[in-house]
Amino acid sequence: MKKSKFSPTQIAKILKEFDNGKTAAEISREYSVSTAAFYKWRERYAGMSGKELKRIKELEEENRKLKQMYATLALDHQMAKEIIEKKL
Repeated sequence: MKKSKFSPTQIAKILKEFDNGKTAAEISREYSVSTAAFYKWRERYAGMSGKELKRIKELEEENRKLKQMYATLALDHQMAKEIIEKKL
């Protein structure tokens, strides 16, 4: 997964600017971010503070690692099952 060049506090600040009256096009030009990315941030993080946003990012990263661990364990389990079946 590609790492964002913006920190959670910066994203929260950018979304606040939009709430204060700046247009999405102005924000896109100022911060060199696509309007699609901006609207995705807005959909996902609207109304959150910097701390909440940072916590969400940490949880998403932890969730990604756990999913990867599960996939590895499931694959190991499947291989062990196949080995046991061949021996019987």
